[in-house]
This record gives sequence, C-alpha cells and structure tokens, in this order.
Amino acid sequence: MSAQPAYPSGALRVHALRALARGPKLIVLGAVHGNETCGTRAIERVLAEFDAGAWSLARGSVTFVPVTNPLAYQRNQRAGERNLNRNLRPNDNPLDNEDRIANVLCPLLAEHDVLLDLHSYQSPGEPFALIGPPDNHGSLEPFAHAAAEEALALRLGPRRIVEGWLETYAAGVANRLRRLGAQLSARAQLLNTDASYGIGTTEYMRSRGGYAVTLECGRHTDPQADEVAYRAIRATLAHLGLVDEPAPAARADYELLCLNEVSDRLHADDRLVREWSSFQPLRAGETIAQRADGAELRAPDDGFIVFPNPNALPGNEWFYFARRSARRLRAQGAAR
Repeated sequence: MSAQPAYPSGALRVHALRALARGPKLIVLGAVHGNETCGTRAIERVLAEFDAGAWSLARGSVTFVPVTNPLAYQRNQRAGERNLNRNLRPNDNPLDNEDRIANVLCPLLAEHDVLLDLHSYQSPGEPFALIGPPDNHGSLEPFAHAAAEEALALRLGPRRIVEGWLETYAAGVANRLRRLGAQLSARAQLLNTDASYGIGTTEYMRSRGGYAVTLECGRHTDPQADEVAYRAIRATLAHLGLVDEPAPAARADYELLCLNEVSDRLHADDRLVREWSSFQPLRAGETIAQRADGAELRAPDDGFIVFPNPNALPGNEWFYFARRSARRLRAQGAAR
C-alpha cells in the first residue's frame, strides 16, 4: 500500500489535469476546514483512479486541491488561525495563515469556470448543497450563471438544496456591528464585522465570473460522507462533459430551503436546549436556545434549524433559521 500524501503547511498541493480538447475548467476543493476530510479522501480516490487509467479526461480541465488549509488539517481543527471560508480575498499585507492561503487560492479560483467545494458539518443531519442567488445585478452578489449552478446542484446526489447564505450573513454582520459598536478591537472581531466576512470560496468564485456549489457531505464522523463526496465528483465530471461517462439525471424530488436568520453565540454559557440536527423542523415559538442570562431564543415562524453548533465560540455564528423557498430550480443550464 502506498504511503498517504503529505500536506505540509507551507504550500498547497495542487493536482491539475488538462485535456487536449477544449471544455469547461473545473476546480474541486477539499479540507477548506481542516477537520472536514471527506473531500480530501474523495479527491485522493479519484486521483488514484485517474492514475490507474480508470478515468480519462476527454476535454476541458480539472484541478484538485485535496487539502486547502494544510495547517488546520495538520491540527485536525476547523481553522489554522481563522476561518478560511470567511473574508476570502487577496491581501497585500497578509497577517495570518489564512491570508497567505487566500493569496494563492484566489488567483487559482479565478482561472476556472466551475467550483465544487466539499465540506462536512458538526451536527447530525443528511447531506445538502448550498447554491448562490438567482441572476441579479444587485450590489451584494451580482450573478449571471444561476441556471448552470442549479443544474449542477441537482445532479450531485443530495435532495436538499439551500440558498440565501450571503444575504443572511450580511444581515448577521449588521447585527454584530449594532451589538459591538465601539468595543471592536481584536482582529477576529474586526473580521467578524467586516461586510465581506460572508465571502468564502463559492462567493469569491461567483465574483470572478464563475459559478460554484458547496456540498455538505454529512457529519464529520459519518463514514458515508467520503462516499457522498466521491459520487459528487464523479457526477460533476460527467455532467460537465469532462469525461465520457453517462451524464447523471437531475433530481426532480429536491427540497429547496432559504436561510433567513443567523444567531450568534454571545457567551460561553449560552446553550442550545437540545442536540439539534441540521434541518430539524421547528414550530413557530419553539425554544431553540437559552442565553447565559436566561433569555430564550425562539423560532420566529415554522421552519428549520440549520448548522447548529454547540461548540461555537462566543461572537461567532451559532445556528441559522431557514424557511421553504418558492424558487424553482432549472435542470438545464449551460456548463460555460
């Protein structure tokens, strides 16, 4: 058996395949958060299959980054020095590990048309995909490739799809600013209250003219998460026509939810009232959490809890609230 690849913290290991025929340019990321390794294992498996001749790139190109945050990966934790998937942008004066990664990763993303970013999450729940907004010319996240993004999301496997990330996060940042005011001092607080803090890999990709889907493959500890990530890579390669494999069918039984609100943990003694699972249904008025001072946080309407994190650090997002979306997803969209 061959040794496991090394992922030293001073560099990004990037694997690039370029076909001789033209086609879309895909990039696949794993371990943007260092303790989310399903994408890493899936990418390693796909690379081994390419090396063994089980796959052949027919057109276009694909770039794999098995470990996007090597320092966090070495430490088996979410971040090296801060969250790489927030406030992602090039920085002329890099101050931390994640700034330095961004200076390599952002130009790499900009070279591609499509991004598949593979993640896992803390709480129990089933896999789901995160997509961007409908086409728009707004100031927050202008976008022109929603149909292609929807078509890809419908072919990755999971039935549940979620929208509304950046708009909801921007509202959460505004709430932080109102709450903290003149108390801002530490770099973590300054980043948390930056209007660009909600921008991660997919948002940056859209800002460069591409499109992107985040796939949350399951709980960190779920052994099936690796398989979900692997199947999603295969489906993406086939859907984009990069390999001569049958294109996967789009799911017709999808469930689309829209994030509406984010609640921060303010104190170490703030607690969730139970072990919630992502997308667990909530009834209007149902108690979700209790503050250190005894105040209760209740569901504003019938909906769902998303990304509940009992270990969230004070000052960071704790859980999200989502409602069903009326948006209709399209199964057909140009791959670029």
